Amino acid sequence: MDGGAQLRGSDLARAALEAARAAAKERGRAPGGARRAGAAGGGVRRRRRSWSGARPDERDPQPLGRLAARMATERGWVDRLAGGQVFARWTGLVGANVAEHARPVALRDGELTVQADSTAWATQLRLLQRQLLARIAAGVGDGVVKRLRVQGPAAPSWRYGPRHIPGRGPRDTYG
Repeated sequence: MDGGAQLRGSDLARAALEAARAAAKERGRAPGGARRAGAAGGGVRRRRRSWSGARPDERDPQPLGRLAARMATERGWVDRLAGGQVFARWTGLVGANVAEHARPVALRDGELTVQADSTAWATQLRLLQRQLLARIAAGVGDGVVKRLRVQGPAAPSWRYGPRHIPGRGPRDTYG
């Protein structure tokens, strides 16, 4: 081709491609981008990634549950997730009758705090403590809940507003 002034459109693109190929040849590269076998730089060709084949491979699609379990194990979340199972499956773990009158409040260092509706139910839960711990261990695993702390119903607070005078609270002040 004569000069750059006469080339237009596809002719100009063809000339630019030929110039790039010639420059790559001078540097020791093959037209496809891989290095030639005898050129400086070793000449090692990378093997193309192949399909995984008939056997399972890490590149195969994985079920979401398996991936989540592996990620929880790698990041050390297993204990916290097991603790969350106690709250999520409370009715199934302790039974509908107990779950109707008691609810889990907190789980810290293996101690599960449970709040009962009444003092009678708090006493009943203290008596059933061993059976409840066995049911929870069977449902979510050993070592998740080691102790059970039962609280009765919360007493009403007589503190209203931002200002408070210390004392025993409302009482009969006549007489």
